[in-house]
Amino acid sequence: MTAQSRGHWFVGMALAWLCGVALQLQEPALHGAVTYSAAVCVGGLGLALRGASRRTLATGLIGVLGMTMLGFGASGVRAVSRAAESLPASLEGKDIVVDGVVASLPQRGAAGTRFRFEVETALLQGKSIELPSMLALGWYRGQHEDAADIQPRGELRAGQRWRLTLRLRQPHGSVNPHGFDYELYLFELGVGGTGYVRDAPAILLHNAAGFPVERLRQAVRDGIEAKIADRRIAGVLAALAIGDQAAIDREDWDLFRNTGVAHLMSISGLHITMFAWLAGALVGALWRRSPRALLLIPVPAAARWGGLAAALAYSLLSGWGVPAQRTVWMLATVTLLQSQAAVWPWPLVLLAAAGVVSFIDPWALLQPGFWLSFGAVGLLMASQPALTVAVSAPAASGLKTGLKAGMKRFASVLSGGVRTQVIATLGLTPLTLVFFQQVSLVGLIANLFAIPVVTLLITPLALLGVLAAPIWVLGAWVSTKFIVALGWLAALPGAVWGIPAAPHWAQAAALLGSALLIMPLPWRARLLALPLILPLLMPPPPSVEPGRFEIVALDVGQGTAVLARTRNHLLLYDAGPQYSRDSDAGQRILLPLLRGRGEKRIDTLVLSHRDNDHVGGARALLAALPIGELLTSLEQAHPLRAGANQHSRCAAGQSWVWDEVRFEVLGPELAQYPNLPGADGDRRVKTNALSCVLRIASAQGSVLLTGDIEREQEAALVARFGAALRSEVLIVPHHGSKTSSSAPFLDAVRPRLGIIQAGYRNRFGHPAPEVLQRYVERGIVTFESSICGAWSWPARSGTGGNCLRDDIRRYWHHPGPQHATQ
Repeated sequence: MTAQSRGHWFVGMALAWLCGVALQLQEPALHGAVTYSAAVCVGGLGLALRGASRRTLATGLIGVLGMTMLGFGASGVRAVSRAAESLPASLEGKDIVVDGVVASLPQRGAAGTRFRFEVETALLQGKSIELPSMLALGWYRGQHEDAADIQPRGELRAGQRWRLTLRLRQPHGSVNPHGFDYELYLFELGVGGTGYVRDAPAILLHNAAGFPVERLRQAVRDGIEAKIADRRIAGVLAALAIGDQAAIDREDWDLFRNTGVAHLMSISGLHITMFAWLAGALVGALWRRSPRALLLIPVPAAARWGGLAAALAYSLLSGWGVPAQRTVWMLATVTLLQSQAAVWPWPLVLLAAAGVVSFIDPWALLQPGFWLSFGAVGLLMASQPALTVAVSAPAASGLKTGLKAGMKRFASVLSGGVRTQVIATLGLTPLTLVFFQQVSLVGLIANLFAIPVVTLLITPLALLGVLAAPIWVLGAWVSTKFIVALGWLAALPGAVWGIPAAPHWAQAAALLGSALLIMPLPWRARLLALPLILPLLMPPPPSVEPGRFEIVALDVGQGTAVLARTRNHLLLYDAGPQYSRDSDAGQRILLPLLRGRGEKRIDTLVLSHRDNDHVGGARALLAALPIGELLTSLEQAHPLRAGANQHSRCAAGQSWVWDEVRFEVLGPELAQYPNLPGADGDRRVKTNALSCVLRIASAQGSVLLTGDIEREQEAALVARFGAALRSEVLIVPHHGSKTSSSAPFLDAVRPRLGIIQAGYRNRFGHPAPEVLQRYVERGIVTFESSICGAWSWPARSGTGGNCLRDDIRRYWHHPGPQHATQ
């Protein structure tokens, strides 16, 4: 077999393996372990037949199919093993006494502390039971619904063994368009259950029971916080030194994203690769000084393996996260290949690394970080070789000549760095738009100084501070100046540009175009990239015909958020809950959704009443998007009113028409508001009673949005409007509380569909069984957001709508019961 034939064979096998892995990742449900094991055996048999036969097209196809089956089966075996670690449904919601070890660096927030817990033993009512080996837990405080106020959370440290009383549930997350797949994240980490520490005695059994690397990370973070008074800057140093991304404030993450440098502020492939390169250069320089070492291993080999060892150590210190693991496996593959005598072309090196990573972590193929990391490396390899400078130059004959040579080397390094950044920025822009629907227009400028400052100054200073704590003070000073400079760039008009999510064919064409754009080809060939990229940049906007509207009831947990879109206008009814001081539905769910849809403004934001589960995400929306009008029952002094240019009190009788679709406010009546000026939030008036009730109607049908109204308000609506309440879709009042959905109200509305927005296993017991029974008795089909995910009523369809969880279901998603009741 010639070298060219071997190359073709390797490419075919690598692509076949990756296709097999990708095929398994598309399964909505897992087969049994026997099925996947059989696929592995068949795949191995196909490869054996190919190897024992003559090289023909038929045997080549057999080999490709065999490798595909091997990738499919091997990934399936891993998935079955991982799925078997999930918490049994029978143990949900029960108090379980668990002995175990804190397996991760605790992440502290305003609501409490989150951490991973490795289970050793578990007791339920005094009897031993089996639990998943790894749990994700919260130890909350204050006003959090799962607070355990008497517990000593401040004593929690990585590596400690505790006896805790836990209440657990199966891994479950919100499912929304363009949203983060939290259930995939937990599955990839091997977390089989989530829960929280109960308000019961907690006993520290051992202060250092295991996880020495995590204990070291804890000591480094404690040292940084003790030395740096500014918690904002201390968080940046902790993130770069030990990978504690949660230590960075939410506002700073917004700044980093808007300036295109967010990839630098977490321990990413860039950090680890740069650290490996610097360590390799140092090892090589030291190796040259030892004649004995030179006789054992050549300098290039010593530098490569030394850099890999340094990358492994840094990845462990950073928490051994999934992105760090992928980078280490990629570097290890490249190091092994470079250690062989044969010269491997760069596409084969990338394919080999991708194969190794997907073997160890099949679910990496679904992560943006995987494609961004490999895309950046591939783009740089595919482009013209960057200018390089010899490690050691000939000695200069004089001072003037030496200075000139030094300046020339510096100019070469600088031009090579600028060229590398330009290639990476231009080449990865389409990929960034595919994954995030936005790109920073100041990112190129920001990264020109951010990459050297972060990778060559702040990160080394953060690490060196482990050896000498005063160095952290210098790192904090540089970080402060760096953040100020980013703030100037972020304040420029048009710093961030966003587009709607494009069809898959347009995304694939744009990625091909970006590769053509930076490859060393004639300019006439590169111009072909423009028509390939344009469909991504100008996707057709979703069209809603006049007289029709689209409804999306989002899965925000225990809370409400509903989008209503006509042809030219957008209304948002409520903004979901605030989960903690640093996280809310606006930032986590609504803004990604609006960016993915290409929405540039909200014409009307309705905040039905002041409860946190309805207005908690509004602050993020008001800060990020122009709001035409805020319609709300909030008191005049409420801070959210100050965030809108135009706001008014919702009251029965208000109405307007958008694109032949009528919007009508049915409640509350003005007489229901307190008489005292500015006292709408007076606790003598129950906030639920002031919920804005909105009806949307056209020839398509009608939807009634009810907030948290209860029986008294329902009775008043029936008395005032009677049969005029009739609506095809009802957003179920008060999340299905037993204080709402009274029989007379349901008989007046006569909905065909009822949408219940409530959190999975929420502490209120929503929806109440007796309420669900009333819907069943009337033949009303109900959809629960915790089971259905985001529910949409398409503008072109009069059907029962779509459950996103059904549309995109994969085997790692929480199964749940049937999503509809009849």
